[in-house]
Amino acid sequence: MKKGILLVNLGTPQAPTAEAVGRFLKQFLSDRRVISLPRAVWLPILHGIILKTRPKKSAKLYQSIWTDEGSPLFFYTKKQAQLLQELVPDQQVHFAMTYGEPKIARVLDEMLAKGVTDLTVLPLYPQYSNTTVAPIYDQINRYFKDQGKQPNLRAIAHFYDNQDYLNLLAENIKKQWEKNDYDMILFSYHGIPVSEIKKGDPYEKQCQETTRLLLKCLGELPYAHTYQSKFGPGEWLRPATSETLNALPSQKVKKILVVTPGFVSDCLETLEEIEVENRGYFMEAGGEIFDYLHPFNEDAAFTKVLQKVACEAN
Repeated sequence: MKKGILLVNLGTPQAPTAEAVGRFLKQFLSDRRVISLPRAVWLPILHGIILKTRPKKSAKLYQSIWTDEGSPLFFYTKKQAQLLQELVPDQQVHFAMTYGEPKIARVLDEMLAKGVTDLTVLPLYPQYSNTTVAPIYDQINRYFKDQGKQPNLRAIAHFYDNQDYLNLLAENIKKQWEKNDYDMILFSYHGIPVSEIKKGDPYEKQCQETTRLLLKCLGELPYAHTYQSKFGPGEWLRPATSETLNALPSQKVKKILVVTPGFVSDCLETLEEIEVENRGYFMEAGGEIFDYLHPFNEDAAFTKVLQKVACEAN
């Protein structure tokens, strides 16, 4: 028996260009798990409006966060896999992206070619959603259905309530909290459509529970719980991070620490949306201190958390 661990993140364009962003968005926004509107309604909007306008705009945003090693999300996911491989040298550790490269199917090909017979899949999302984790398992199930057989498969759905994850994040928050006399901590989670919650998606409850469990570790702190990254005209989870940050200074909250417990790696939604766009809203509204606590990224301590999460599934 040869064990393997597959880390999976959302994905990223291969370059900060309109062409590359367009290819990425086409794949991402064509997934029925991500956009559940009827195809006859959605596809004309996607191809007739979004893919003609959004890639150029988004490419400029990606250019603002791009590094010599490429997209931060790609770099940090790759680094997490490398660090995990060092911790479990007797296993095959690989990483893949739901959208973009490296594709899940190609990485599974590589792992099976190396003799993996016992596979643990670990999506890099602390909280489960049908819009993020489910697409990973859709692809994996299709792959093995086409293969006609599969290894012993362990599917991890979430780790928001893993005590090691909570302790490490709480420890990082405490260290930063002590550096300034903050008025409040704001927990910002990626939003999803309310329609998904009505269909039974547990994501909102898991986000709320994450905040509750973190506060249990941190003690009584003034806080706000919000959602970011709304896309499209439909109703999304609220309150909105942007609206909250714009309103807080008028409520005498002028020194704030922002934490994103749903992200384990920096990406466009953290480096640009939180640290630039939302910082701007807060400071322009009269805020004085806006500090953003970055995700774990390449923190070796987080790699140990991943090791425990994966091994507990074995």
